[in-house]
Amino acid sequence: MITLPELAHYSTDFPEPLQALVEPNGLLAFGGDLSVKRLTSAYAKGIFPWFSADEPILWWSPDPRGVLPLDELYISKTTKKWLKHSTHTITINHAFVDVIQACATIPRRPILNEDGTIQHNGIWITQEMIEAYIELHRARHAHSIEIWNESGQLVGGLYGVSIGGVFCGESMFHTEPNTSKLAFISLVKHMKQHNGLFIDCQLQNPYLASMGVIEVSRELYLEKLQLAIALPSAQSMWSPQEVKL
Repeated sequence: MITLPELAHYSTDFPEPLQALVEPNGLLAFGGDLSVKRLTSAYAKGIFPWFSADEPILWWSPDPRGVLPLDELYISKTTKKWLKHSTHTITINHAFVDVIQACATIPRRPILNEDGTIQHNGIWITQEMIEAYIELHRARHAHSIEIWNESGQLVGGLYGVSIGGVFCGESMFHTEPNTSKLAFISLVKHMKQHNGLFIDCQLQNPYLASMGVIEVSRELYLEKLQLAIALPSAQSMWSPQEVKL
């Protein structure tokens, strides 16, 4: 039986991340709400929400943590060749709502249970999450990268939360090959131009690993996070704009 702290609605305090469960990896607490104040408090402590529509709000701080030091980005020869001929337009914060709604259509990968059955997990970006992150965007904490084709269609992108010198990536999508990868590469370049330190990818996976994302201990991640959030960021960094690779 799992025993978890329940967050109070009158306070945005969280348990210490080091108190998170080993299994499920990083589960820390439940309850509370998705207000701007609570979300910004969570991200500043290395905590993020992740839950399905039929679950209470669950808060996580996994160990290890997937991070990309900006200088460690790996771009394959194939991708470099594709980038050279790409005619896509890259923008920042032009269509946050469209990006998060597109990301919300992507189901979580099925899990193979020990008994051989397959568990289909459905969509994890619930309507409650969408509304909360739109408010976070309006408060200038959540941001999006958009990729447009020559016809002006949104064909890829990502969104996440920026605090000081760290960008906490939440989700990405693509409807044309390589466009989510283009969004990620564009984010890295933009962060480097504005003296960012790293991108928090939360959990490692083969796709992220192929682009240079590494795993670090929760303890080291929290140390790096405190250094990153202390860095000032220019207001112009996340103003709506078109960017070039």
